[in-house]
Amino acid sequence: MSETISPNSTIAQYTIVSKIGEGGMGEVWRARDTRLNRDVAIKLLPATFALDAERLARFRREAQVLASLNHPNVAAIYGLEECDGVIALILELVPGPTIADRVASGPIPIDEALPIARQIAEALEVAHERGIVHRDIKPANIKVTEEGSVKVLDFGLAKILADDSVEADLSHSPTLIKGTQAGVILGTAAYMSPEQARGKTVDKRADVWAFGCVLFEMLTGNKIFSGESLTDILAEVVKEEPNWSSLPPSTPPSIQRLLRRCLTKDPRQRLRDIGEARFEICETLAGVSSTIPEAQASTRSPFSAKWRGILPWAITGIALLVTISVLYFRKSSPSDTSAGVKQFTLAQPTQGPLDLTFGGALLLSPDGTQLVNSIRIGGNRQLFVRQLSSGVAQLLDGAQGASDPFFSPDGKWLAFFANGMLKKISLSGGAAEIINKAPN
Repeated sequence: MSETISPNSTIAQYTIVSKIGEGGMGEVWRARDTRLNRDVAIKLLPATFALDAERLARFRREAQVLASLNHPNVAAIYGLEECDGVIALILELVPGPTIADRVASGPIPIDEALPIARQIAEALEVAHERGIVHRDIKPANIKVTEEGSVKVLDFGLAKILADDSVEADLSHSPTLIKGTQAGVILGTAAYMSPEQARGKTVDKRADVWAFGCVLFEMLTGNKIFSGESLTDILAEVVKEEPNWSSLPPSTPPSIQRLLRRCLTKDPRQRLRDIGEARFEICETLAGVSSTIPEAQASTRSPFSAKWRGILPWAITGIALLVTISVLYFRKSSPSDTSAGVKQFTLAQPTQGPLDLTFGGALLLSPDGTQLVNSIRIGGNRQLFVRQLSSGVAQLLDGAQGASDPFFSPDGKWLAFFANGMLKKISLSGGAAEIINKAPN
């Protein structure tokens, strides 16, 4: 293929500029779109696609699906061109180094690695919602621009190039390894899930595993599984546990737990939804940002200096308000308060453990008749409201993933933050309502 494609040659309206890379999935060239005056990346797919009508038709259908992935963290697909037996994907040309380039110089600091991981999770989440599994998530397939924006590359090509009902010709890709007649091993060895390494059918949980491998590598600067040969790497993936002690001591406990859930070898016990990983990272980021040294934080936020000036006055005002309130209620309340004191016992929830971590709650209503508490169910935070008169606890349907809940003054509504939104839900029942966007 390289003999027919060279600098200054053309494919449709695209003029080839220079080669960017080459692999088993084809060659990648930088090109100029002469109609729209922009630079693009062109991936030339193996010639076997043109020789297999069924595979070519399937590829066209899948390319249309991938084109629907309109997300800022997914490198865009602009088109599919077929010219003189050459099949080419027209892709967004993404500037910046890959995560593999970044890690080559050492571990990525936690306050940089977590925002990158959050964006990777967001890209995978939108793909999984459309039924697309990447199957080849690795540092070399993820770029980070100068602005800190993450772009996941080659999204879905592994799924496009392999059909579970057809044994693929694996001689055209270093990321595709032929196994026995029972199955096909697909992926890059160091980032394969154990089920991939065994040649079994995989689903979105394989991407969850690979996501864990990438996050582990960002934090440690080393591949989680390695070996002198492909066989050694696959053996480690299937049998060996990660070296958890290599994680930096500053790694938050929540991220350590997340990594263990992503890297569970049994897919039935693994984190099932990458959205849960995104949520956990967002919660951790809220805590990590408060521990960044002042000198470092001042270079990251233009508002930090402003808030450092306002915060002492705000704290003083709040303290004064609390003092006045206490004095007022002491004066207006009867001297004998024993009649207003209630003592009760709450049984341990059967649905899951109480969650009083950052953003959790154990919250009493203004009139003292209801208690709201957070419970972890399947790794996701849920809110329960308990009537103290009866002791009956009820799940607030629609408040999944809620954090920092608070009552309305009349005690009839509960507000909370979830999925970048400020929401409210009636305690008498009904769906949650969005009040406003609240990304931070």
